[in-house]
Parts: sequence; C-alpha cells; structure tokens
Amino acid sequence: MTYFTNWDEFAKSVERLYAENPEKCRFVTSFRHSDKSLIIKMTDDVVCLQYRTDQLQDVKKLEKLTGTVMKKMVSA
Repeated sequence: MTYFTNWDEFAKSVERLYAENPEKCRFVTSFRHSDKSLIIKMTDDVVCLQYRTDQLQDVKKLEKLTGTVMKKMVSA
C-alpha cells in the first residue's frame, strides 16, 4: 500500500472511489503519536487509498473532504 503525496490527487481519488462503489467503501482516520502523523485511508477492499501528513493545515482539508463524503453518503 502506497501513500499519496499530493492532497488534491488523494481527495479526487477518494471521491471517485466512493462514487464507483458506495456500499463497500470505508473511510478511516488514525493518529500515530510516535511520529505525530495523521493517516487517512479510504478502501473498498480492492483499492486502498492512503495519505499521511504531519501538517496542521491538512486537518482543515480533511474536514472539508469528510464533509463532502458525508454529504454524498446521506444523499444516496
């Protein structure tokens, strides 16, 4: 499993993956205290998209992406 290095590519891929198979997608966030990094993962058990960051500004981007995905989940 590889990590995306560009947030915009990751966000677009997450939205695309969710649009393809909304019933099987899972969105997981975790924080590793050892290296103070936030790990974001979206998977449908076939494709796994991951992004790791230690930047505070990426938390705001995560909030926006989570809101977008949640709106799509509720409207389906």
